[in-house]
Amino acid sequence: MTQAELRVLIVDDEAPARARLRDVLGDVRQEQPTRVVGFAANGEEALRLIDTEAVDVVLADIRMPGMDGVSLAQHLNGRANPPVVIFTTAYDQYAVQAFDLAVADYLLKPVRASRLVEALEKARKLCQGVEARSEDEKPLSVTERGRILLVDIGRVLYLRAEQKYVTARTVEREYLLDDSLVHLEESYPGRFLRIHRNCLVARKAIAGIEREAGEGEGRWLVVLAGLDEQLPISRRQWPSVKAILDI
Repeated sequence: MTQAELRVLIVDDEAPARARLRDVLGDVRQEQPTRVVGFAANGEEALRLIDTEAVDVVLADIRMPGMDGVSLAQHLNGRANPPVVIFTTAYDQYAVQAFDLAVADYLLKPVRASRLVEALEKARKLCQGVEARSEDEKPLSVTERGRILLVDIGRVLYLRAEQKYVTARTVEREYLLDDSLVHLEESYPGRFLRIHRNCLVARKAIAGIEREAGEGEGRWLVVLAGLDEQLPISRRQWPSVKAILDI
């Protein structure tokens, strides 16, 4: 079944950047049908065009004179049925702010065709109302070797505070977060279970609990799905863990 065209507005203060995005959209048209309905050099021009043209997706640079991409996204968030925003920028330090604004995706220049296809697919689902992202689904932002990685929160098995950092563990590896465990717990309500003052476990990752081996009554340990590791439950947290897990 042929997909409907997405009506795209390209917003960038540099003419070569606008032309490149138009060309890449043309390159991926077989995979993601689109039609460019206009170009704008800043947020003010974009808003005027959106008032007169039907727009599904806005590809917006962040750094622009006048109204920048962040301000544009903020204005659009306040409207009923706004177009989906995808940021395109040469600066990766805006990734966290981008996801706080609930934009569909964040593309670094020069925009690669494969990443544009992914971003347009997300935008298409949002336009169709299939995949509205809630706050509890926001990815984690990880700064690593001069770049920002966005880690799907659904892949995180546990979060553990260690010294001044928090470690986020997936099946594949660990990530260091410059954030507090309390803030993360508040940011993802209902997703994690506190088993210790320094540890939150993803509820979906709990495969069971078992006693620690040894003489006497050992500690209770959480058994994780997909990971050969057990995490201790503190005595203080045991009553609430027991009640929540209905043991």
